[in-house]
Amino acid sequence: MNDYAKQLRQHRRLTILKLLHKIPEYTSNASLLTEGCNQFGVTTSRAQMSTELAWLGEQGFVALSGTADFQVAKATQNGVDVALGRARHPEVQRPGPDT
Repeated sequence: MNDYAKQLRQHRRLTILKLLHKIPEYTSNASLLTEGCNQFGVTTSRAQMSTELAWLGEQGFVALSGTADFQVAKATQNGVDVALGRARHPEVQRPGPDT
């Protein structure tokens, strides 16, 4: 994987966590998260969203529910901490100081 693809993946993960942090109940479905990423200029397909949500779930940053066709993610406290820069993970971009 080239550096740009790696940085984009890390940025996408942070964007997902930041979106969930700003949503009431910290919960959203994959379709809305995909739309949100795309609106922020982080080009994301539904397949990429599914992959990233699975990865974030494995790391304990989100809890997943629903079905393969309608996946729902809820940010965990660890996920919110990463979104706000209070915790770090080498595979998630660090948020800027304005977060």
